[in-house]
Amino acid sequence: MDTAATTAGGAPGRILGADSGSVPPPRAAEPAAPATATTDAPPARTGRLRRTVHRLRTRTAPLRAPHLDPYWTAGFFFVAFTLLTVCRFRTMSISSWDLGIFEQAVRGYAHFQAPIVDLKGPGTNILGDHFSPVLVVLAPFYRVFPSPLTLLTAQAALFALSVLPVARAAARYLGRVPGLALGFAYGLSWGVQKAVDFDFHEIAFALPLIAFALEAVLRGRWTAAVCWAAPLVLVKEDLGVTAATIGALALIRTRRASPLAIGLVAFGITATAVTLGVLIPGFNGSGSYDYWTKFGADGGGAAIPLDTALRTTLWVLLPTTGLLALRSPLLLVALPTLGWRFLSHEPHYWGIDWHYNAVLMPVVFLALIDALPRIRVSARPWLRSYAHHLPAAVLAAALALTTTLPLARLTEADTYRTPPNVTADEKLLDRIPDGATVESDIRPLSRLTHRTQVFWTGDTGGLSPDYIALQLRADRTPRQVLADAAGRHPKSTYVVLGATADLLVFHRTSAK
Repeated sequence: MDTAATTAGGAPGRILGADSGSVPPPRAAEPAAPATATTDAPPARTGRLRRTVHRLRTRTAPLRAPHLDPYWTAGFFFVAFTLLTVCRFRTMSISSWDLGIFEQAVRGYAHFQAPIVDLKGPGTNILGDHFSPVLVVLAPFYRVFPSPLTLLTAQAALFALSVLPVARAAARYLGRVPGLALGFAYGLSWGVQKAVDFDFHEIAFALPLIAFALEAVLRGRWTAAVCWAAPLVLVKEDLGVTAATIGALALIRTRRASPLAIGLVAFGITATAVTLGVLIPGFNGSGSYDYWTKFGADGGGAAIPLDTALRTTLWVLLPTTGLLALRSPLLLVALPTLGWRFLSHEPHYWGIDWHYNAVLMPVVFLALIDALPRIRVSARPWLRSYAHHLPAAVLAAALALTTTLPLARLTEADTYRTPPNVTADEKLLDRIPDGATVESDIRPLSRLTHRTQVFWTGDTGGLSPDYIALQLRADRTPRQVLADAAGRHPKSTYVVLGATADLLVFHRTSAK
């Protein structure tokens, strides 16, 4: 018996102050108030929601595994790059004739013909201008989908593919979060964004090849490094030297005379020499390489101001790597590209627009990834701290610069709208029949090269084209543009087929 209970409440079963010794019957419990829906429903719904979220997280757990982060990062950039380039195409925001040039080349391959590019001159074989036989890879896709969008989508895929080895190497050597930071920073880098925004160019193939080759170098997989680097000779004539430099890098890291590395060095240099001295002159019929004229002011000494060269080089290294890429031997792979520039007087090579800096981006980022693990254990505390915080800082710099770069347009509503003048231009160009010969400048090109034979304005080789499509500029009237066309083709008569606010199309009615 509980003594405290007895003292406080008397004998068990009795009520204090009662004369009777019997225990009254217990009082019936009052019925509980019925539960309202407003009291029980939220917990019930919350419970179901939690169970649903738990099941969803359980089922998607394999997709969130750390080793898949690089693949999701690459997928994200494929969507972003494709969206950007497709929207740009829909608005006819073409900045050069390169898209038309490469489409004519791929169109030739797709029909089992030579890559003839009439935009560079009637009957010009593109292999005599730049040696890029790798374009044949796109031929099957273009045969099924004959459109400039095929080239633009392929370019977006190739650029996004190069994100994979960069992000994967960063995660392997630096950890998951720094790996994600550097993977996104690479995809957002200004050199890559500018290249995505510049129509199409063959260097799209170079980025994944260089990135996978350098990732293999970091892992000590020399056979893989050679296999990724060797095809660079098929991308562009100057990239054979880059392939040879990757072979030299393998020799430096292994510190032994590896036959594979020596073979890559010899192969890259030999391929470049043969391409520049034999193949290109043979295809163009001139017996020379036309771009030698870009080296030096008159083919001699360099003419680019030193401050311009240093400023662009700083742009390549500072916002992307905080200059720490300088502490890695992988940066040697950038020397051929920079070397061509220092020997050239071409100002576009030293700008930050177009595609010229894209091939440097995988090099500097993988050089940074190579350098950071060693710097993180440096004896200097400030340097260790700098290395630990640099991935986040590089990502922050990339995000800040992106506000002024092409991907920022994806946040603007006008990007997804087709301007009325574009619709009118397309309807006018649709009146040109398939297979016709057309003389054109930049704006109409993207709507013509997949279905007509297009020549550049003023370079038809004496041929009077069936149609002439030109952009109407503010300082010219339609009558003046027609007079210019008649002056270029004095033996033919042209009349206005149609006009829009910014486009004119003339049709040839007679020819002498």
